Amino acid sequence: MKTLLTSLVLAFIAPLFILAQTKPPEQHIDSLIASMTLEEKAGQLSQFSGGWTNMSTNSTVTAEQRAMVKEGKVGSFLNVFGSEITRELQRIAVEDSRMRIPLLYGFDVIHGFRTTFPIPLAEASSWDPEAVEKAERTAAVEAAAAGIHWTFAPMLDIARDPRWGRIAESSGEDPYLGSAMARARVKGFQGENGLADNAVLACAKHFAAYGAAEGGREYNTVDISERSLRETYLPPFKAALDAGAVTFMSSFNEIAGVPSTGNRALLTGILRDEWGFKGFVVSDWTSIPEMRAHGIVATDEEAGALAVTAGTDMDMVGGVYLQYLPALVREGRIPVQTVDEAVRRVLRVKFRLGLFENPYRYCDAEKERSLIYTDATRAAARAMARRSIVLLKNGKNVLPLNKDIRTIALIGPLSDDRDNPLGPWAQAGRPSDVVTVLEGIKAAAAHSCKVIYARGCGITDSLPAKDFYESVRAAKQADVVIMVLGESLNMSGEAGSRSNLDLPGNQENLLEAVCAVGKPVVLVLMNGRPLTLPWAADHCDAIVESWFLGVQSGNAIADVLFGEYNPSGKLPVSFPRTVGQVPVYYNHKNTGRPTNDSNRFTSKYIDVPNTPLYPFGYGLSYTTFSYKDLALSSKKITADGSVSVTVNVTNSGHRDGEEVVQLYIRDVAGSVTRPVKELRGFKKISLKAGETKRVEFALEPDDLAIWNREMKWAVEPGSFRVFVGTNSADNLEDGFEVVQRH
Repeated sequence: MKTLLTSLVLAFIAPLFILAQTKPPEQHIDSLIASMTLEEKAGQLSQFSGGWTNMSTNSTVTAEQRAMVKEGKVGSFLNVFGSEITRELQRIAVEDSRMRIPLLYGFDVIHGFRTTFPIPLAEASSWDPEAVEKAERTAAVEAAAAGIHWTFAPMLDIARDPRWGRIAESSGEDPYLGSAMARARVKGFQGENGLADNAVLACAKHFAAYGAAEGGREYNTVDISERSLRETYLPPFKAALDAGAVTFMSSFNEIAGVPSTGNRALLTGILRDEWGFKGFVVSDWTSIPEMRAHGIVATDEEAGALAVTAGTDMDMVGGVYLQYLPALVREGRIPVQTVDEAVRRVLRVKFRLGLFENPYRYCDAEKERSLIYTDATRAAARAMARRSIVLLKNGKNVLPLNKDIRTIALIGPLSDDRDNPLGPWAQAGRPSDVVTVLEGIKAAAAHSCKVIYARGCGITDSLPAKDFYESVRAAKQADVVIMVLGESLNMSGEAGSRSNLDLPGNQENLLEAVCAVGKPVVLVLMNGRPLTLPWAADHCDAIVESWFLGVQSGNAIADVLFGEYNPSGKLPVSFPRTVGQVPVYYNHKNTGRPTNDSNRFTSKYIDVPNTPLYPFGYGLSYTTFSYKDLALSSKKITADGSVSVTVNVTNSGHRDGEEVVQLYIRDVAGSVTRPVKELRGFKKISLKAGETKRVEFALEPDDLAIWNREMKWAVEPGSFRVFVGTNSADNLEDGFEVVQRH
């Protein structure tokens, strides 16, 4: 009966979409635009938010919003998902509205949908683009099954200031790694070749340079040169575009005095004219009217005119376009062609998704029941979580734990927590799905192992505890202590800026009290940013950076602690020794007085080393790897030539493992100053104990090119150094020269 009803509905609406099947899309779009009123055009450029009563129920939409859909005043919804409600609203749009244009549903699928995966910063720690692509494919299938067409991801902001909460959504500090992750995420969401079945549209955000917000403070000003913009902050966006990203989102920040949402040089000059972007740009939440607070316009009406003229096609939640664009056109203050072109970009995307052919293709209740939160998605989340963990310290090889260990003390406020492992932006995630660390440890340990749990303190307890009696007593009874400490999920993500990067509250006091017992202590961190850990680094026997790993947190952490998985993660961002070093990142530039410990008058601190506590690319394994025989195919090449770089990597330990082999270069003397090192390649390889592999990289002209003194992209003659190793600080080194062609 259900199949018959579906067929009847599609048969009824088929005539409404006959043009989509008999005319090329551009002709159909021309016909639609020619027939639309200015109010209907503004509606297509307007997105509004639904809501939900809690994370486990379908979205809520008001009667007023339903009426707006019927009147053609809504082009898109966000925060509306579920096959039932999306079908209902789509029916109003395609059967009851005058133009019968389907709706586009967007949602923040940042790191998984119902099956919550590790936060993006954690996934970047895998240094495994193929695994990240698979994770996003899983997320896309789940989201599409819930009626979602479009995710507001990936976030591509390069983040070098860990005070900024949204570093959790980033891929860290490096544009090369960030670009690799950008490509992987776009392909995962949209499919390898465009828009696959069960695909969702990717949205490259936040365009641009949002990660450079002054002071690491959310929504803050960015003041950088064009050179920094192009060298550091734009490459991941260009990579996303080249991978097929269909939409972009403007950022909240200004750049050199102009908010991104109204920045024509950015949205039209670079994105469309220079890069050839054909999709559409959506504002961030209310960022159009917020240009009044920036002080670049005096009214919302002026904000709307500035934004649409700059190239912002869709107004997220602000309501400015719907209210003001028709009058702005009628009064001759903006050309109708500007509005028409924005509408055209939005309609093209709806055609590309197949919504004109079948507006209900994402509204399938059976898919929603069968594809969301399955054994397969949970297994995928566990696999990704294990690959995202970084081993920072393993003194005396305390890890992996022997499964026959007799007593474990599990201590800390995050040890048996179901909410915080989801991390920030787990919009459709459910705490009830989370496997806690306590559950994971109990499941992994031998039946004879006794696990003693003590919470110790709350995450943000600010007053010193009277004592940590229960925790200390548990530690005294144990053969090994596992402490799970870190942040709450709300301390990271949007509006999660922190001025202090220490363990929150009195967690370090708890750590010190337990370490004083004298038993081996394994610190497991759960957090969305690098933390300052000098005391822990000196006193804990082992430190495991788990980040926020999602629903399979407990199982993945236990897999690593007990050696079921040999950790292979590497840091995508440097860990400072103290917040006073921030920003600290590996690819900094030298000064005229580089650091020299024997000379006071050089660029350094007098109270702490310049170096980070843990450098970019760092991560240990339960085995060891040795590098030797670095070789270059040529010592001299021309500007259009390439050089092959090879190195032997040996698993010199006693366990099979994976290593991320990293290639860095340095342009010794350019027409403009260059970073001391720049990542230009990485490969993740598996090696059995005792095995050696020859790893090869190719350095092509684009790997050597820079924005020169005239702001032209070019390879300059001169000397280059090549570094290959296990992280950004520990490398073999060689060099070659780029020479003029005679």
